Amino acid sequence: MKTEGLSINLATVRHQYDLKTGVEALVKHGIRGVSPWREHVQAVGMTEAARIITSNGMKVTGYCRGGLFGGADAAGQQALIDDNKRMIDEGAAIGADCLVMIGGGMAPGSRDIKTARGRYLDGMAAILPHARACGVALAVEPLHPMYAADRGCISLLSEAIDICEQLGEGSGVAIDAYHLWWDPDLENQITRAKGKILAHHICDWLVPTKDMLLDRGMMGDGVIDLPRIRRMVEAAGFTGYQEVEIFSAENWWKRPGDEVIRTCIERYNTVC
Repeated sequence: MKTEGLSINLATVRHQYDLKTGVEALVKHGIRGVSPWREHVQAVGMTEAARIITSNGMKVTGYCRGGLFGGADAAGQQALIDDNKRMIDEGAAIGADCLVMIGGGMAPGSRDIKTARGRYLDGMAAILPHARACGVALAVEPLHPMYAADRGCISLLSEAIDICEQLGEGSGVAIDAYHLWWDPDLENQITRAKGKILAHHICDWLVPTKDMLLDRGMMGDGVIDLPRIRRMVEAAGFTGYQEVEIFSAENWWKRPGDEVIRTCIERYNTVC
């Protein structure tokens, strides 16, 4: 089965592999796209992470995850700005196509989501010059509205595009089918995002969903029309990798890593 154009976000096999063993497992299966998380890179350091990735001929389709500006007070906001600049340095070292930047939530006790969204925009504007200097693009990733209070105050693709239009060069969007499949205006917004799509993440929405965060489905096991969304994304000019990102505490994280990767390949060929 073909693996060209397939990337695996290492969250999908978070409990099976570290960066080195994960990359080696992907290479064994003929996969050349990978998206690590900061925990993977920081565990070995930027230099060793870059060596692992480069020596295995891997394409880094994304680096997860930054942003999280919403809800911080002034001191906390500056700390987040500084930390995101360090993440930009890490992303540049490993050759990441983009950094995935989520919104963050509201401050404890707050009901002011508008302020949280404003802090996200301010934070992104503060780090963008450093990202441009490092040659790393920032991908605004809207999350499903169920995360708006504590994890992702940017929920709609239209919001993400608005932010990119305000930020300008060096910013774009990450389109994650899990977070956006339900949006009745999705096709129009994907069309609007032409030229700004930096990443496309795939998995499936299970019915019922047993956990808000950790019960994503393997492609084909849920209700998302993944081929339709892929067609829309590609019609908008995206030619990059299809990146599988699955958080699955009670299913896929408990299976052998080889089985998970083989299943990703099979579903990439038969479902996506």
